[in-house]
Amino acid sequence: MKKTIKLAVVAALALGATSAFATNGSALIGMGAKSRGMGGVGIGMSHGAESALSNPALITDVKGTQISFGGTLFMPNVKNSMGIESKSDSDLSVIPEVSIASQVTENFYMGVGMWGTAGMGVDYRTDAANFNMVTNLQLMQFGVPLAYKMGGLSIGVTPILQYGSLDIDYSGVLDVSNVYGPGATAEVGSNGGVSQDLKFGYNIGISYEIADLTIGAVYKSEIEMEYTGQMSAASRPFANFGMFGGVPLSDKLSTPAEIGIGASYKMGASTIAMDVKQIQWGSAEGYKDFKWEDQNVVALGYEYDADSWALRVGYNYASNPIKEQAAAVGPDATGSAINMFNLLGFPGIVESHYTIGGSFDISKTTSVDLAYAYAPEVTETYTTAGFAGFGAANPTSITTKHSQTSLSAQVNFKF
Repeated sequence: MKKTIKLAVVAALALGATSAFATNGSALIGMGAKSRGMGGVGIGMSHGAESALSNPALITDVKGTQISFGGTLFMPNVKNSMGIESKSDSDLSVIPEVSIASQVTENFYMGVGMWGTAGMGVDYRTDAANFNMVTNLQLMQFGVPLAYKMGGLSIGVTPILQYGSLDIDYSGVLDVSNVYGPGATAEVGSNGGVSQDLKFGYNIGISYEIADLTIGAVYKSEIEMEYTGQMSAASRPFANFGMFGGVPLSDKLSTPAEIGIGASYKMGASTIAMDVKQIQWGSAEGYKDFKWEDQNVVALGYEYDADSWALRVGYNYASNPIKEQAAAVGPDATGSAINMFNLLGFPGIVESHYTIGGSFDISKTTSVDLAYAYAPEVTETYTTAGFAGFGAANPTSITTKHSQTSLSAQVNFKF
């Protein structure tokens, strides 16, 4: 088991975690290729070792030991216009996953894993009209799922150590002379580089199986992250003119709490599953400063399992957590600043996601999972009427277009 854990850690570190626009705000719709092929379902349907984060109680489906190595190639397509449309160069990311679970005794199960769980980022470094904005958030979690099964009832917990890094960098001249009078401009520039943090959290899950029906529930704690010199430096030029209450924002950008329920029903070779959850952006430090709202997510999935191969399809819908703020044309243009930062630097606005996936057994002990996800383009236009100067054209609105595709692959070993 010690050799297996070492192998998992090395594999995850080798893959790395690059920034991505994950689909539910800044969080992936699902962990692992099986889940992603079914629209992200995983609260009420076991996916073996990869269930450690979605619902740790469901690792009790593992017999013996299961190891899964995989990752997602994530390809967001983000375009922004504040007068002239530009495409973000941050359009390709690799998100790793390594999961291990084992049945220790008749009733007790445990595992270990490392997962890239969330991120977001844009790259307009060569585009002065978009303030040369570069943002890059990366999150990776290390967890040890523990579960206990009593008949059809299972309970589980995954203690989590989360690593995060954040960089917000932009440059140019902030022109607010139409509000604050002639000469009201400020130079904005580098914040000094990437900041990092390491904090603890946990996931708690429960599941109950009766005949062919499985139901589950999960709670994920908020993880309070702080990135020195990032949010404060990015907001300071605006605060100097009285926006954000005249005080730079704190450097906290926490991973929000989640609560969800799910169910699956097996009918011969077919299984249908549904998850409903809420991601609580509205109370998470940092996100609430930018007025993100709690996000309701519904995931639907279908699987046909023919023993040596399986086919999966799914759909995921999540309401856009970013809402347009009232743009005051006066001494406090905070709403305009929030609209600009959200759509330019953190546009997690996609809503619908269509997925397909499958599995193939190479041998009795080895199998491969694949999944493809597509999120159609969403367009949002918010007003920035409180400012005179976003680039030479001085527009009073910002428009962002965002679509996604991703390909996930995973190799599983059972023994």
